[in-house]
Amino acid sequence: MPGVSSFRRTLSRAAVGASAGLLAAFTALAVAELVAGLLRPAAGPVTVVGGAVIDRTPAAVKDFAIRAFGENDKTVLRLGILAVLALAAIGLGMLGLRRRRVGAAGVLLFGIVGAAAALDRPDATGVGDALPSIAGALAGALTLSVLASRATLSTAPADSEGEARTWNRRGFLTAAGVTAATATSAGLLGRFLSGRQGQGAVASRENLVLPEPFSPAPAVPVGTRVKVPGITSFTTPNRDFYRVDTALTVPRVDAGTWRLRIHGKGVTRPLTYTLDQLLARPLMERDITLTCVSNEVGGPYVGNARWLGVPLADLLQEAGVRSPSRGGTADQLVARSVDGMTLGSPVEDVMDGRDAMLAVGMNGEPLPFEHGFPVRMLVPGLYGYVSACKWIESIELTTFDAYDPYWVKRGWARRAPIRTQSRIDTPKPFARPAAGTVTVAGVAWAQHRGVVRVEIRVDDGPWQDADLAAQDTVDTWRQWSYRWNATPGGHRLTVRATDGTGRVQTEQRTRTVPDGASGRHSVFVTVPQITGPALRARPAAQPTPLTTLTTAPRSKKS
Repeated sequence: MPGVSSFRRTLSRAAVGASAGLLAAFTALAVAELVAGLLRPAAGPVTVVGGAVIDRTPAAVKDFAIRAFGENDKTVLRLGILAVLALAAIGLGMLGLRRRRVGAAGVLLFGIVGAAAALDRPDATGVGDALPSIAGALAGALTLSVLASRATLSTAPADSEGEARTWNRRGFLTAAGVTAATATSAGLLGRFLSGRQGQGAVASRENLVLPEPFSPAPAVPVGTRVKVPGITSFTTPNRDFYRVDTALTVPRVDAGTWRLRIHGKGVTRPLTYTLDQLLARPLMERDITLTCVSNEVGGPYVGNARWLGVPLADLLQEAGVRSPSRGGTADQLVARSVDGMTLGSPVEDVMDGRDAMLAVGMNGEPLPFEHGFPVRMLVPGLYGYVSACKWIESIELTTFDAYDPYWVKRGWARRAPIRTQSRIDTPKPFARPAAGTVTVAGVAWAQHRGVVRVEIRVDDGPWQDADLAAQDTVDTWRQWSYRWNATPGGHRLTVRATDGTGRVQTEQRTRTVPDGASGRHSVFVTVPQITGPALRARPAAQPTPLTTLTTAPRSKKS
């Protein structure tokens, strides 16, 4: 049947074209990976294009991605880029079978886009960053042309359906196999070379011995940790600490070559430090809770760790910097990371006596790469996007009027003190606790002001005081618990906190943009109804013993 035969030939050609396009794209990415491994891994096309996409994504869309995908947002972005490339490759492959030059030109166009993205990155080092994309595109275009030529055996007289070509299945499959093997080898070699470039950074971290702090963290008071199943740990392990940033590839900085430069407006003595020079200075150790501005009410992007670092105010004073309240000309400190990220902090806040630092250690070990090794900045009381620069390499003093950092350019506020917030950790939303005494517990935070009260409300009832754990410092979160006499039925539990200034957590709901979410966290639970023999057989509920009682907040030690 001519019609069926023609359809089969068309379907076969489409499959050959799609395969050719996918193999060409695979070759392009593999060669680009190899060249990036030889030159600079961060210049790989997927990384630079992904960075360009992140930079041009509206704040609301980024916020949605973080809510929807959490710390997997970068993985989703990578997969999305690869999916788009795959669809484009299929189209170009099918086109290339009929018009090889047009198909190859399409592949080269993608290379141009990648090269432009590489040169436009804030951390671009020069024209060499465009080479991986260009080399990959050339390899992909050549691959598509070769596969298209191998697929075509000859030009034959047209049949009744207009068919004018016969297809060389054996020749195509042979060429495709060789291409796949070669591209795979190139990609694996590129990965190996990229890994080797990071080995120096890994070794520098493994060999780093942190000195003892000149100013150790005060001992955590007895009663700070509430022993309730399901409550968040007072100290967040490094592996569980949240990570929210724009880096598709985590920078691996060699501690031996790292430098920090302090310069700009009001700096009378520009300074440059090595890591060894920072470690030789008196270090302070502090427990500090960090919060991401993308954290929704009741969200997970908050964590508490013990940090070791250099007092930042001391470094600024040595450079001749004065705070605005003391006549200084700069009111904004712009921190820059090795990947080009910029964060702006108020100079007044950095130099007002709080424990702002350049951190080198986290929970007793050098900073993990994901959290800024070798050095990151911390300013207690400010959201991370205006204070917690990871992989920092430069501090520039300027003014808010003169410069807008990365996030401010994208619609976020210039100044962002952390809002008073509280969260119910247990019971979880839609839990079904048994009737009787149920321990409701969680954490509350109001960094640099402290939490002095937490209250719970069941449904629309009155607010009831929760038992507060002992306060570590005003810069850390505070655990709390409440014994609730749960009765059968559906119930909404709501929590609110009061900070050290006496301000009660607002009930007004706002989104994270532009300066952090507000509102009160609540969970809905259902207490099952118990009837019949089960009710008679059920033993009396035993109250959950608490290990802590409310204590007055103690003053913060310096």
